[in-house]
Amino acid sequence: MSAFATTRPAGLRHVLLKAATVVSALFLAACEPTGGTTQASGPETGPLIDPSEPVRVALLAPGGTGSDDLEWLARSLKNAARMAAADAQGATIDLRVYDSGASTESAVAQANAAADAGAQIVLGPLFAEGANAVGNAMKARNINVLTFSNNTQVAGGNVFILGNSFENVADRLVGYGMTQNKRNVLVVAENDVAGQLGGRAIEAAIARNGARMAGRVDHPVSITGVDGVVPRITQAATSGSIDAVFMTANNQAVLPYLTEQLAAAGVRSPGTQMIGLTRWDQPSSRLGMPQLAEGWFAIPDQTLQRQFEARYAGAYGEAPHQLASLAYDGVAAISSLVRNGQRNALTTTGLTQRAGFNGVGGVFRLQRDGTVQRGLAVATIRGGQLVVLDPAPRNSRGLGS
Repeated sequence: MSAFATTRPAGLRHVLLKAATVVSALFLAACEPTGGTTQASGPETGPLIDPSEPVRVALLAPGGTGSDDLEWLARSLKNAARMAAADAQGATIDLRVYDSGASTESAVAQANAAADAGAQIVLGPLFAEGANAVGNAMKARNINVLTFSNNTQVAGGNVFILGNSFENVADRLVGYGMTQNKRNVLVVAENDVAGQLGGRAIEAAIARNGARMAGRVDHPVSITGVDGVVPRITQAATSGSIDAVFMTANNQAVLPYLTEQLAAAGVRSPGTQMIGLTRWDQPSSRLGMPQLAEGWFAIPDQTLQRQFEARYAGAYGEAPHQLASLAYDGVAAISSLVRNGQRNALTTTGLTQRAGFNGVGGVFRLQRDGTVQRGLAVATIRGGQLVVLDPAPRNSRGLGS
């Protein structure tokens, strides 16, 4: 039982999907808009700017907690944002960094301090509760917030999420499944907060893509909990009523154990297609697990991601946290709009321009409802190696409507 956490760490629960979660010339134009129209009208937030003047961007990083992982993440976000600001040729980014810790109260206090100092847009904070509270505080000050969270429940109004959401991942994978005749999907979800949010995201993706939901099985995050549902999943698979099992299982102990037990019962890809809401190639030790072979999961564009990681490591002497690219994307998107001479670069209309942006992990587009569409590749594990089955789109047309 000790291999399983009965709950996820309280702070990281709000991050939900830790990513899902960048050669200098390339990134000078990494987030250039490709022109065109904006999305449908809606509430407008954000100040008009003079593109020839410095744009004041406040970064709220989770520094000051004493947690090794959060300090690494905070350092990575700061460094990545500075890289993007330095790359902003044709635009001047006045980046101001604030350590907001992990508490909601600190995030709001630092956001207000940033606004008092003249911030025109806020990047961060990390956790969903803090993002929601900062959004409320900044709304009265006509400031938009680009949070590093991927929790769509806090998106909307003046809050935009940059993190790759469960909804985005589920939509990509269910859509791909439809092209491979995997239309009858059994949802298997953990009964913790993230698992339930993930399960609902899968259900919504099934409906949006015209697939058929063949049932749902929830399970506790424990060995006995998994053991209790394996027979039900096996029965559904052997009955011929399902084509795929789409699971929320995390990258810790649940995923290896659940898929191992199902494989032992004869349920494995490609006979019954296994699909994962999380990345099955991380950590790298997962690549050697036979029960994960031929399963589907979503990943960002690996060429751009690896270029960013190599450049970052060369500049700062360590690997970036996997969420560092979100800070680069946020600053670079702002820079591209400013460089394009747009007075509305920091407004709802500017940020949600239909063409989207080319970011560290590929194309992405901010939506009027505060969510983000990110272009993802569909990948699998084959022969102990990561294999891309369907590449990520290279422009916003690949994101659909």
